[in-house]
Amino acid sequence: MPNQNTDLIARFYEAFQSKDAEGMAACYSSDIRFEDPVFGALHGREAGDMWRMLLARAEDLTLAVEDIKSLGQTASAHAVARYTYSATGRFVVNDIQTRFAIRDGLIAEQTDTFDLYRWSRQALGASGWLLGWTPQMKNAIRTKAKRALKEYQKKKGA
Repeated sequence: MPNQNTDLIARFYEAFQSKDAEGMAACYSSDIRFEDPVFGALHGREAGDMWRMLLARAEDLTLAVEDIKSLGQTASAHAVARYTYSATGRFVVNDIQTRFAIRDGLIAEQTDTFDLYRWSRQALGASGWLLGWTPQMKNAIRTKAKRALKEYQKKKGA
C-alpha cells in the first residue's frame, strides 16, 4: 500500500532510472549516510556526488526496481542495474538489495548490499575471477572508487 515513504523511494528510483542525479540527491537529507560494498561509507554531499559521477559516466544504464516496501521510518527495495563499467568496458548486471532509514520525509540512511565478488568477476574480468573474493582486492576496489570520487569532487569544485 503506497505511503509517503514508499513514494519517496519510488521518486528516488525514478530519478535514478532517468539518470537524474540531482533528483536523487534531493531525496537525501543533508547528513545522509550511504554505504555499499564498492564505496564503503559516504556522508553528506559525498553520496550525491557519487551518483553525479556515476550517472555522468553511465551511457547504457538500465535499472529495474521492484518490491519497494516501507514500515514505519524504514524502507527497502530490490533493484537490478545493468550497465557497462566504464573503467574496463565490461558489462555488469548488479543485483542490489537496499535498506533505507527515513527522517523528516527524506532518506537519512541508505545501505546497498550486493555480492562484490560477483560484481568484480563481471566488471574486472580475469583479475576479478581470480582475486575478487580476497580482502586485498576488495580494499583495492574501494580505494579506487573513493579516489575517483575525490578526483570528481575536486574537478567539480566541491
